[in-house]
Amino acid sequence: MSTIQIPVSVLNLAPIRKGQQPKEAIDSMIDLAQSVEKMGYSRYWIAEHHNSPTLVSSATPILIKHTLEHTNQIRVGSGGIMLPNHSPLVVAEQFGTMATIYPDRLDLGLGRAPGTDMKTASALRRSQHDSVYTFPDDVNSLLTYFGPEVLQSDVKAYPGVGTNIPIYILGSSTDSAYLAAELGLPYVFAAHFAPRYLAEAISIYRNRFKPSDYLDAPYMTVCLNVIAAESDEEAQFESTTMQQFFLNVVRGSRTPLSPPVENMDDLWSEPEKQMASSMSSVTLMGSKQTIREQLTGFQKMYNADEIMAVSYIYDQDKQKRSYEILKEVTDGK
Repeated sequence: MSTIQIPVSVLNLAPIRKGQQPKEAIDSMIDLAQSVEKMGYSRYWIAEHHNSPTLVSSATPILIKHTLEHTNQIRVGSGGIMLPNHSPLVVAEQFGTMATIYPDRLDLGLGRAPGTDMKTASALRRSQHDSVYTFPDDVNSLLTYFGPEVLQSDVKAYPGVGTNIPIYILGSSTDSAYLAAELGLPYVFAAHFAPRYLAEAISIYRNRFKPSDYLDAPYMTVCLNVIAAESDEEAQFESTTMQQFFLNVVRGSRTPLSPPVENMDDLWSEPEKQMASSMSSVTLMGSKQTIREQLTGFQKMYNADEIMAVSYIYDQDKQKRSYEILKEVTDGK
């Protein structure tokens, strides 16, 4: 049986499931981290979202610290820290502190979007000017803060100096592909909700990549949705939880992660279906054999260096099984 040799990792938005309280959602986040660590996943990243009552991922560094504390060797990181919301120095101090406590286990994924609506973004902002435009400077500041002391100014991140925490540039359009290529940093594309520019962003990143002190060659991670189950039919049924999640996004509604349903057409209109389906179009879904075929086809087209999987599955045991099936596929089992 041919093996699709590729590292796999996990992104978790830390959703609240219907019937859960926030503490239970955080406990679920830890439970999943411990499970995928045992399966041999490379890394476990936690998102940053604000003013969303259905997600508990607002204070991302605290959740990362909590996850590091309850796991042993899996790398834990941010998918991502939304830099317009934070001072680079504060981020460097927080991550520098975590890297000091948990050496060689931390990743810092950085995004240029605020991860929320504009009113909340305004409440979060560290300044009134649009700090989205300072993103390249802020990334460079963080690279400096984590680098050698001799290259730094009078202002330093203690602890943080010399920790060399790996920085990843996140993107959902082509903008960040140019930046990741220019700085010679690894790039992660958010195809799990914004697949439109996937091919173009990968092409820009690989063609324009400049080797750096951090990376000799391009390193491309694609984040996508995975709904794996014992049969195609079961996966199709479980996927209605994901479809409801994206319907929420389309409507701007605030419904917790919901159990699967027999018929989505009872819930959405045709335009809503089209919008939600276009957002989730990069999804591996089905039995182990189907996932293997889909991933093989995906790799023929994009040749990603790493796959980062999001599985919106309501039943937590079935969610773990989905991640297990994906890992079995990439291990050739």
